[in-house]
Amino acid sequence: MGIITILWEKWTEFKRDFYKITLAAMIAPLMYLIVFGMGIQTMSHGEPYLNFLIPGVVALTTMNGSFNAIAQNLNVQRLYEKAFDQVMISPTPLWQFIIGQILGGSLRGLYAGSIILILSLPIRTGLIFNGYSFFVMFLNGAVFSAIGVTVSFLAKNHADVPRFSNYIIMPMAYLCNTFFSTDKMPAGIQQIVSALPLSQTSGIIRTVSAGGSVNFKGIFILLCYLIIFTSISFWFIYKKKNL
Repeated sequence: MGIITILWEKWTEFKRDFYKITLAAMIAPLMYLIVFGMGIQTMSHGEPYLNFLIPGVVALTTMNGSFNAIAQNLNVQRLYEKAFDQVMISPTPLWQFIIGQILGGSLRGLYAGSIILILSLPIRTGLIFNGYSFFVMFLNGAVFSAIGVTVSFLAKNHADVPRFSNYIIMPMAYLCNTFFSTDKMPAGIQQIVSALPLSQTSGIIRTVSAGGSVNFKGIFILLCYLIIFTSISFWFIYKKKNL
């Protein structure tokens, strides 16, 4: 019931701010598609650059949508509204609170990524987005929702979340196999960047959209990230409970 309660809260918030959330999910990715995809006519791996760009933009949109939906809101609730203290003393199991937050954030990211897919339909690139694509989008959203929960616990003030976004999330958005392939990077940097969750997501969605087979190793890596950051979130919330 705790998970359902959190999801209902997220659904109520989504309905209330539907237009704001939708526009926020559209504007930046749409600019990427127009400026990089249509404004810069080029080829990548023997295909039109848009065929490379769209899966990357979808991946980074799910990342941003999920992370921002959780990190900002939970940080405000914890530090300023003090609503988090009420959760601590409520009968809701704390693990259900965390899982609800992660699921709610991943659904928000999936929604944001789906908007980009709809916007790209008129372009007629021939890309294929199937059930595996949406599963990976959801999984990527879950990973960055878990990261968002962790960051919200680490933040000492409201400015810490935007700082983390500027230092970590934004560089990943540009470097992790989104706008250009990690194959072009120097060897040492390439290995590090390729192991990051957004690189895995971009690569899987791009391969599937081109008609290739699913990279289950990449899905396993994403699941490992999800388990790690979810475990860290559990540790933080139960540590606070025992203080």
